[in-house]
Amino acid sequence: MFPTSFDPALLAYLTPEELADLDALIVSDPTIWRPLPGPQSLAFHSTADIIGYGGAAGGGKTDLACGKALTQHQKVLVLRREATQLTGIIDRFTELIGGRDGYNGQERIWRLPGKQIEFGSTPNLDDWNKYQGRPHDLLVFDEAANFLESQVRALLGWLRSVDPTQRCQALLTFNPPTTAEGRWITAFFAPWLDKKHPKPAKPGELRWFAMIDGEEVEVESGEPFQHGADLIKPMSRTFIPSRVSDNPYLMGTGYMATLQSLPEPLRSQMLYGDFNAGIEDDPWQVIPTAWVEAAQARWKRPDKLAPMDSLGVDVARGGRDNTILARRHGMWFDEALVYPGKATPDGPTVAGLTIAAKRDDAVVHIDVIGVGSAPYDFLNEAGQQVVGVNVAESATGTDKSGRMRFKNLRSELVWRMREALDPTNNTGIALPPDPQLLADLTAYTWELSGSTIYVASREQIMEKIGRSPDYGSAYVLALLDTPKRHLFQDARTRRMASYDPYDNLR
Repeated sequence: MFPTSFDPALLAYLTPEELADLDALIVSDPTIWRPLPGPQSLAFHSTADIIGYGGAAGGGKTDLACGKALTQHQKVLVLRREATQLTGIIDRFTELIGGRDGYNGQERIWRLPGKQIEFGSTPNLDDWNKYQGRPHDLLVFDEAANFLESQVRALLGWLRSVDPTQRCQALLTFNPPTTAEGRWITAFFAPWLDKKHPKPAKPGELRWFAMIDGEEVEVESGEPFQHGADLIKPMSRTFIPSRVSDNPYLMGTGYMATLQSLPEPLRSQMLYGDFNAGIEDDPWQVIPTAWVEAAQARWKRPDKLAPMDSLGVDVARGGRDNTILARRHGMWFDEALVYPGKATPDGPTVAGLTIAAKRDDAVVHIDVIGVGSAPYDFLNEAGQQVVGVNVAESATGTDKSGRMRFKNLRSELVWRMREALDPTNNTGIALPPDPQLLADLTAYTWELSGSTIYVASREQIMEKIGRSPDYGSAYVLALLDTPKRHLFQDARTRRMASYDPYDNLR
């Protein structure tokens, strides 16, 4: 909040007591709240459908959320990942309103004249369902990097109002993520946060995004367009960075010194909003992030592709999942072919797409658990060389050292990807620079029981990242190296039934 007749530069010279007195005076102003000049004001007045704000600590993120809720919107939902984290923002609303009249602590709903502000949390994967079917014209995800991407995207579907004059917006406030699970926020605001983005955006600049066939793509404008039978309306997005130096209230305190004294990389993250400062890997992460990033940095489309050796297929298990086809040429992996679950409803469809993607008699490796069995059968009937992989089966191999065994085949196959990516093994593996693939491959964790390695199940990974690790599964399957059938046209072909396709990975 900020009085329009006051010079903001003078705030740096006020004592904490004087700042508190000034704060009390401004609260009595009937306008309740005004944004600070600079980034906070830019975010407050932004017309974007989705606003990202923050980066560094102390930039007035919570105040912006409160101000927009109290002055621009009618039905508001303020979310934190954990309910216990809501206390601070509720206290700030109390200060601005001047009391708790109209607040129901049991329901966590504040009812004010012409306005309703609800507070909620989504600690578990599917907790967003609690708010399904309840439209809000302002959604606030406070510390958004702590949420799962799937939760945010699901709730954005209920950003609407029955009042045609009411602007609907989502506000995502956040600092740089400190764990791999929060990495999605950088991809979500890639034009502003990803230094490798081919078309970087300026702070506050609007960009438009649309969901086409299950994949989000950036488009030129917000104009609706026809895609097949669907009329698609793009949503605008922006990001506005802020730092403690943009907040005169905190500049007059010792908060800057506190941030400066933090250890690295936390200091760079909190003080400067550095999204490239070290995100820590889980100590039990199967594949270190740096290994995947190194393989992606090596990726470059060759002038002439080597023969395709393997095609890994992970079949969609539900409406929100994707069917992923991963193609391997030697140790160079092509970009994924991605098909939404609704576009691959049955075995013949998946089999047809797989055959169309095959080249050079490549061997198909497909996960046959559940929905994967039907396309496997159709590929077999079509005379394709296909290996059905049941990752729940027992593993017979050991790790490269020969000392560790695996709980199941899934654990072994994920570990083979780790060994292929290990720089000390010098395999030359090159992976496409896809953020979803990076997120999937770095989401795998493991535990050790005696000398047996157990890699977390698909269900455990889904709970962690909020979606099925389809990309990771497909590329792990593509790494399998089954000899092609045309190489065995002699008597050995008759013994293929006893051939173990995993043996050459051990």
